[in-house]
Amino acid sequence: MKAAPEAQLRLLDLQELDTALDRLDHRKRTLPELAEIQHAEGRLSEFSDALVAAQTEISDIDREQKKAEQDVDQVRARADRDQKRLDSGQVSSARDLENLQSEIASLQRRQSDLEEIVLEVMERREEAETRLRDVDSDRETSEKTLAELSERRDTAYTELDGQAELHKSARSGIVADIPDDLMKLYDKLRDQNRGVAAAALLRGQCQGCHLQLNTVELNAIRTADKDDVIRCEECRRILVRTKESGL
Repeated sequence: MKAAPEAQLRLLDLQELDTALDRLDHRKRTLPELAEIQHAEGRLSEFSDALVAAQTEISDIDREQKKAEQDVDQVRARADRDQKRLDSGQVSSARDLENLQSEIASLQRRQSDLEEIVLEVMERREEAETRLRDVDSDRETSEKTLAELSERRDTAYTELDGQAELHKSARSGIVADIPDDLMKLYDKLRDQNRGVAAAALLRGQCQGCHLQLNTVELNAIRTADKDDVIRCEECRRILVRTKESGL
């Protein structure tokens, strides 16, 4: 393949821009904020799950408390009815009177036991409410942290994208100076060589693989036409001759 020496030199400018674009893309994909955001999202998910669990626990306790209070009301109502019968003097039989008094005493004990249960349930609800407030506070903090991290990420993206656009604009101007066949070879080699397709020959060394060319290789390059597109024998990248090539 042949190309004007000027076009070959432009490959070095193009490679420099493409390397800069690759670095920007790498920085964008490896921003510290991305890992922090992932961690914050995980924490937020945990707190959200914990919040639902705490809310569910309170709902369950509320149902338990309502049932316990209903039991207290039922026992109290029955005890009140029995007390009214006792106070009314309608019960004349000594045996019935004794049974009624015994039942009232039993109902009072039962009521006392149920009231203790209600108090215990209320205490558990207070503890659950405290946990709910704590979890909700943690969730809000996590949301704030996530929002701050997302803002930092977006700011970094904007900065990196702005730099990339400048490089892409400059790249378009360089590509216009390079023949299509040389450009196709450059793109192909970039895919094959981890983004580096063209390298300068600097003092007899390929700047792509950083190996020193031997005397035979250097002599072959010296005798080649100026418009010959040279390839490194080792890494097969396009080897661009410059004033510092040492030929």
